[in-house]
Amino acid sequence: MHSLGLVGGTFDRFHAGHRALIEHGLSNCQRLEVWLTSDQIAQAKDPRIESWSERSLKFVESIGENSSRISIHLLEDEDGPAPWHENASAILCTPETVLGCQRINQARESNGLVHLEILKVEHVIGHAGKPISSSRIRQGEIDKEGQSYLPENVGEADLILTKEVEVNLKDPFGQLFEGPEDDTSVAMRAVLEEIFGSHGPIIAVGDVTVKALQDFGSPADIALIDGKTKRQEWEEASTIDTSLYDERLTCKNPAGQLNADLFHACAGALEAWSNESKTTLIHVDGEEDLAPLLLHPMAPLGAVVLYGQPNRGVVLRWTGSDSKSRCRELLAAMDRA
Repeated sequence: MHSLGLVGGTFDRFHAGHRALIEHGLSNCQRLEVWLTSDQIAQAKDPRIESWSERSLKFVESIGENSSRISIHLLEDEDGPAPWHENASAILCTPETVLGCQRINQARESNGLVHLEILKVEHVIGHAGKPISSSRIRQGEIDKEGQSYLPENVGEADLILTKEVEVNLKDPFGQLFEGPEDDTSVAMRAVLEEIFGSHGPIIAVGDVTVKALQDFGSPADIALIDGKTKRQEWEEASTIDTSLYDERLTCKNPAGQLNADLFHACAGALEAWSNESKTTLIHVDGEEDLAPLLLHPMAPLGAVVLYGQPNRGVVLRWTGSDSKSRCRELLAAMDRA
């Protein structure tokens, strides 16, 4: 049993893999020093990474009763104090950080210190047989336990709206920005102020919402239209400028359903944005009203989903673990065809 072990990392969105690492450390060390990377280092890696204060707070909350055996410190360079730490006798790592630990031991030898015992902890495997990681969580693929936000068979079977789900969708799913129906600029101006600086993508569902963004010179990264408003043909739909988008897809999706065709169109649009920063317009033959239920589970954290609320304004919902979990529950409650 080591008296003191060292652990370094970003520890963003504390997940099951982090928990396994810390539990292994505590089973081999009386105490742990955990060094969390600074905001400067973390933000350079991914601007969606939470602040040091948020990460440290959530770390403490996640380890619970073991917090008395752990101290948290600020890591401002690659190795922290490990090359010269005189009290530590062990260092924890995952498979991809073993070489860094070996380099630290070489530095310790040069400093006249004994090597740290390297305690390697294997990754915890999550959905699709891949390791759970903070990057996969930020990308929206999995939750903190490594589970997919998409229930089984989504993308294969057609999902049909049930009364139970319909009742849950009566109220706006997000923040409502009100404005007159004949002047969408009022609500949309407030929305754009709210989402300024977001990391995207900005996803607009519905012709009126898509057109309102275009009128402000801020077309959506992903737009879904069906040529209607309030389930009636909309004359101004023809004024939507489809040339503003890098990709243009078409799919079929009957009213009250979420079918495989719509799923694959949404998945393709999100992949094009994530991999190549390409924008996509999806023209739905049928209705696109329920599309946010698919989009939130697939979108990265921090995405923006906008849709119109008839006679009231525009609804904004940020994609986060809460919206993803709620949509997962609603999708699971839908009938399969």
